[in-house]
Amino acid sequence: MSRRCELTGKGPMSGNNVSHANNKSRRRFLPNLNEVTLMSETLGRSFQLKISAAALRSVDHRGGLDAFLAKAKDDTLSPGALKIKKDIAKAQASA
Repeated sequence: MSRRCELTGKGPMSGNNVSHANNKSRRRFLPNLNEVTLMSETLGRSFQLKISAAALRSVDHRGGLDAFLAKAKDDTLSPGALKIKKDIAKAQASA
């Protein structure tokens, strides 16, 4: 189970826990991932994706999953999201 956003590619970061005595030990900052179901208007079906809370706000801001994927770069998308993007583009081209 990968801790990576399927739409933005956001993953774990590393840093330090700093104590009151200024002792430092390594820690991980995990992204705020949520399992959500997003609807595609073009394909007329829903997809279950594991995305960050920030990506969910971006999807709403851009006007839905179809609009978000149209502007998204292919290198940040997961293989599943890339397949959805290609299916949407194919459906829009034939319509």
